[in-house]
Amino acid sequence: MKITVLMDDKGSENLALQSEHGLSMWVEYNGTKLLFDFGSTSLPFFNAEQLGIDVSTADFMLCSHAHYDHAGGFHYVMKQGWTKQLITGRHFWEEKFGFNGVKYTYLGTGFGKADLDRLGIEHKVCENMLELVHGCFVLTGFERRYAFEKIPERFVKKTADGYVRDDFDDEICLAFDTEKGLVVLVGCSHPGILNILSSVSKRLGKNIAAVFGGTHLMEADGERIAYTLAEMKKLGVGINGFSHCSGHTVQEALKDDTSLCGCHLATGDVIEF
Repeated sequence: MKITVLMDDKGSENLALQSEHGLSMWVEYNGTKLLFDFGSTSLPFFNAEQLGIDVSTADFMLCSHAHYDHAGGFHYVMKQGWTKQLITGRHFWEEKFGFNGVKYTYLGTGFGKADLDRLGIEHKVCENMLELVHGCFVLTGFERRYAFEKIPERFVKKTADGYVRDDFDDEICLAFDTEKGLVVLVGCSHPGILNILSSVSKRLGKNIAAVFGGTHLMEADGERIAYTLAEMKKLGVGINGFSHCSGHTVQEALKDDTSLCGCHLATGDVIEF
């Protein structure tokens, strides 16, 4: 399989590409093409063109969760008239906000189910686990086994009962079966990266060889990061390609841990597995 990063917060050695706060990855797996997340704007699609990737040929388009930095670029998909199926987790249409104790800031997608219906774009919901093609799985509903992986209180969503804390029940991840083990792609890992990985490993009954994407460890201290990496190794993880919301501290920890192969996946970086 091959993973190409179309968008990350940081740029790579390819200075022709543009970066912004967001994540988007193009995946080729046994002849199947997938677009996982869309960044904040149309820039991932500019980068795809620069890299010679025709995103319109995607067999599947998936959004990890309904925050603007992962879903905002789908506006470009709609403008292009690509009647692709959008795959998300449940409760994707609940509006998301940030709350600082006084004000609310909209963090959502900026589009709704009615926009998809108008354009003839099918919305498919993963309720638990969905096999897209043989060996390629979408998963959600992660068991919250690691109590310390708490979602920051500032993340809220607007429901019929008003604003409530966001439990990110909409978040999904991708898992690919390979000869070396499972390869997992994550968007932001709001439910907790260990909660996600342990759930994936348990449901699919296999060790996880590698994880790529955002882990939301940017606010974690050194002790938590050390424990997280140790638990990952117990799950079989040997390769970590963190990006987006993972933070500087975990990148430094990966440099110091010689038992792990780690890197930051920036815009334009490619992993072949």
